[in-house]
Amino acid sequence: MSVRRLQQVIQSVPTSDGAGVKLRRSIGSQRGLYVDPFLMLDEFSTDNPDDYIAGFPAHPHRGFETVTYMLDGHLLHEDHLGNRGDLKSGGAQWMTAGRGIIHSEMPQQREGRMRGFQLWVNLPAAEKMKPAWYRDIEPREIPQVTLGDGGTAKIIAGTVNIAGEATDGVIIGRTTEPLYLDVELPNGAPFRHAIDAGHSAFIYLYEGVLQVGATEDARLLQTRCAGVLSSGDEIAVAAEGGAARFLLIAGKPIGEPVVQYGPFVMNTHDEIEQAVRDYQNGVLTA
Repeated sequence: MSVRRLQQVIQSVPTSDGAGVKLRRSIGSQRGLYVDPFLMLDEFSTDNPDDYIAGFPAHPHRGFETVTYMLDGHLLHEDHLGNRGDLKSGGAQWMTAGRGIIHSEMPQQREGRMRGFQLWVNLPAAEKMKPAWYRDIEPREIPQVTLGDGGTAKIIAGTVNIAGEATDGVIIGRTTEPLYLDVELPNGAPFRHAIDAGHSAFIYLYEGVLQVGATEDARLLQTRCAGVLSSGDEIAVAAEGGAARFLLIAGKPIGEPVVQYGPFVMNTHDEIEQAVRDYQNGVLTA
């Protein structure tokens, strides 16, 4: 098997979104800095309620999916479809905006730590105008497997195969065939796993230092950086100098033009203009 190399490092940068929530953005921090089919990855991590208390009041989306994964804290999701989801520590939500959704994500705490991630996953042109969909994922629903040397992997999407035993995550079989793992490794512990050779893949390291790649060409990835991986059919990493925690995200590229305007992601400028008109005219979700 060919081991993927650390091809590009994207340092996360401070920014804000919603009503002023402070976060760090890696994938998508610059226009066009995508890893097809992934458009954006935000990390929010703070003990200061002033950084998150204003939340994300009602706002629209069209043309892609969002995956929100909470490590610590409590957010309430509400949308125009009547969905209501309490996103608590260890839980996740998968939302397909499709043709259009209007939703809010508001903190349900006045103090304490708020920590988690939001990933934007593009949709192919054929699915950008399909009906919106929402899945609330409780912490107990997310499978966790034990790795060699004491590591663990939580499987939000895709399948993990350890020692010949396959374990499916909560989300399986979508068009982009996403793999979304939260992996924790003790100091020095390795992790190897197959990834479809045709899929894009990156790592977001949120604790520790990680050695990425085969021994002969391994590179170090530092905390709060996204490491875009080269082509290949296997990932090989090891925690370096202490424990490490990271997201491993992979998926099938769409290979279509991406035109983004704020919360709308389409294939052409005309489609973006139509999305704006639809929202202004109150028919985005019709």
